[in-house]
Amino acid sequence: MTIDYASLRAVHVGAAALSIVLFLWRGSFLVARPDAPRAPWLRVVPHVVDTVLLVSALWLAWQLGAAGTRGWLPPKVVGVVVYIGLGMVALKWGRSRGTRTAAFVGAVLAFAYVVSVAITKSPYGFFRLP
Repeated sequence: MTIDYASLRAVHVGAAALSIVLFLWRGSFLVARPDAPRAPWLRVVPHVVDTVLLVSALWLAWQLGAAGTRGWLPPKVVGVVVYIGLGMVALKWGRSRGTRTAAFVGAVLAFAYVVSVAITKSPYGFFRLP
């Protein structure tokens, strides 16, 4: 089975969009009702979506090869690691509401940076000088 680049990219972009929507939803739910029980599907679905996102990212990187990434892929990976780390603090490990909120905002900003790097194909993302 052969999957062309455009189709794989569409899967990747869709998984990224679904990942941030689920993150925003879970984060806002934690702020609104921190002691409410969590739906069981919210423990599984985000991991499935993030696995699809990771597999499609690795497959796209393999298709592009080292020459196709031109220096923007490593900063994007660092941004993803920052997003994951801050997301874990925001959703699980943060001890205070302030810590969780700051981590949540930081995670959303890290995600925005990753998207900007993907769009511009520049390690600076939207922060590059014209």
